[in-house]
Amino acid sequence: MDTRIGTPNSVTQPGWIPVSGFRLRKAGVQFDAVRVDGEAGRRVADVLEAMTGGEPGPIVADASGRRGVYFLVPAGSTSHRIWPAGAVRFNSGKGRVGYVPVPALWGRTWPLSWRCLPPADGRFVHTLMLRAVVREVLAGPDGPC
Repeated sequence: MDTRIGTPNSVTQPGWIPVSGFRLRKAGVQFDAVRVDGEAGRRVADVLEAMTGGEPGPIVADASGRRGVYFLVPAGSTSHRIWPAGAVRFNSGKGRVGYVPVPALWGRTWPLSWRCLPPADGRFVHTLMLRAVVREVLAGPDGPC
């Protein structure tokens, strides 16, 4: 079984990505996450892709329910920051645990898919850049949050 990202000759797949289907991963261990639902989440992903030359870090899209977009950020980077309404943080701390859905790289993973694959160098989405873009997108045309 090949456990490499993208093509059989690329880099080794991180251990937190399931081989098939999808799994819930405890936030705060390998990563935290921020979810932005619906069209706003897709706009945030579009902006991040444009800002980073198409490599913003790992982003997971959910095609069902709220149609959430999960931005995977470094572990511990979301808990002590104020996020605008509409951004849901997934992290772990005293008395609380969050879980993030993570799809396999290929195969049947519906309703989840990778919007942007995890980079070969192990980077996650830059938390401060994400926060700034989320604030801007969620503020809409009427100004900041």
